[in-house]
Amino acid sequence: MSTVGSKARSVAQIIDSVQAFEGAGFLVHRPFPTQLLSQVDPFLLLDEMGPMDLGPGEAKGAPDHPHRGFETVTYVLEGSMEHKDSAGNSGKLNPGDVQWMTAGAGVVHSEMPSEELLRDGGRMHGFQLWVNLPSVDKMMRPRYQDVSAATIPQAQTLDGSVWVRVIAGEALGSKAVIDTRTPIMYLHYILQPGSEVLHPVPPDYNAFAYSVEGQGLVGDDGDLVQRGQIALFAGDSDVVRLSVPSEATEPWNLLLLAGVPIGEPVVRYGPFAMNTEAEIRQAIEDYRAGRMGVIDF
Repeated sequence: MSTVGSKARSVAQIIDSVQAFEGAGFLVHRPFPTQLLSQVDPFLLLDEMGPMDLGPGEAKGAPDHPHRGFETVTYVLEGSMEHKDSAGNSGKLNPGDVQWMTAGAGVVHSEMPSEELLRDGGRMHGFQLWVNLPSVDKMMRPRYQDVSAATIPQAQTLDGSVWVRVIAGEALGSKAVIDTRTPIMYLHYILQPGSEVLHPVPPDYNAFAYSVEGQGLVGDDGDLVQRGQIALFAGDSDVVRLSVPSEATEPWNLLLLAGVPIGEPVVRYGPFAMNTEAEIRQAIEDYRAGRMGVIDF
């Protein structure tokens, strides 16, 4: 943690997320990409899946679809999902679990509600983050990191007023177990009323906070960030300040993400993110020709 009295990064912008429907029709809250914010280099997309309460048979997912040129990070808070891909990988994500999929040269992927969630209904809540890959890695061999909640480091302050799950990067003396191609931090913080975090972020990292539940203050000026809003930080300091007033009636649940910008051209088409239009055309051709494989199990 940074020393008390450090000047924190100022807040460049606070933006509301928008609602959208993805896959077979599941609700997401999307802070970016939107008309107001296209990306936060190296991050291409952040979708909050739900939160939604589902009856029996109502759960929906994302049937077979391709990816190339970036990484998808799925983090489940409530509910459960099952995934498969064209390389023969499969698994189940339960609360607190993370799947870090480096699509690289391309895979066909399926993310569906678990059998019990589909059968019985329940609450579904989670996140999917897209992390761009630099041109040198865009055609790398795909790989998976399925990380259970039990193995993801968690830490808290001595008084218990600040809790964090360290998906990528470091916080409160704990270091992530996940290996990332692009240097990033992905931290899930919960701050109790009256608590404060001064989190070090290198000046060359782009950084933002997304408010999941409750509300809190960011920066030295105490700009308010409410549920479903994203706060973009300027690059004018090496520390981010997060706090909750002592008079608040509930904790602040948020994600803090930061990463080294890649600084390369980004050309997107649906589930493909490359550097040129020609590479996008090749990705479409490769997918249509079956070169990214099929899910047949």
